[in-house]
Amino acid sequence: MTSTVSAYSDKIREMSLVSLICSCFHTHPHPNTLAQYEDMEVKALNKRASGQAFEVILKSPTDLSPDRPQSLALPQKKDVSLTELKRRQEAAEERRKSQEAKVLKQLEGKREHEKKVIHKAQEGNNYFSKKTEEKLNHKMEIIKENRNAQLNALKQRLREKEIHAAEVRRNKEMQADLSG
Repeated sequence: MTSTVSAYSDKIREMSLVSLICSCFHTHPHPNTLAQYEDMEVKALNKRASGQAFEVILKSPTDLSPDRPQSLALPQKKDVSLTELKRRQEAAEERRKSQEAKVLKQLEGKREHEKKVIHKAQEGNNYFSKKTEEKLNHKMEIIKENRNAQLNALKQRLREKEIHAAEVRRNKEMQADLSG
């Protein structure tokens, strides 16, 4: 068994990834197979400049025949009592509740953060609205002042024209009195 494991580890270190993948697709023995072990097959590849090359093909546990001993067999499960199952179920329920509480706490934290962000945004929006309203009111006052100034200027010109018209009438009356 130890020799099989050490052979596995030695050959796997030498194997290329492509050989490993190809060996998964081709589980039938190859014609140039050098040796077959319980669950692996070693085959020679063409010689290379560095020396002899081998490919190790690992077989899946389902490929093993029933007459061969399975060294990698899983240990048998113990029979679990009803009280042990209940204890495990209660522990799992506690873990679930604990996880649920953590998630709820995180969600609550996110909600609080969102509330703060929304409140800050509303404050910023209110400040912006207030500043905009102040600017608008200031512009409206300037427009009113300009209109009042224009209106006063027009009234002043109208008075001046009325005074001028009154002088012209008086002059005409004086001329009419003098000529007539």
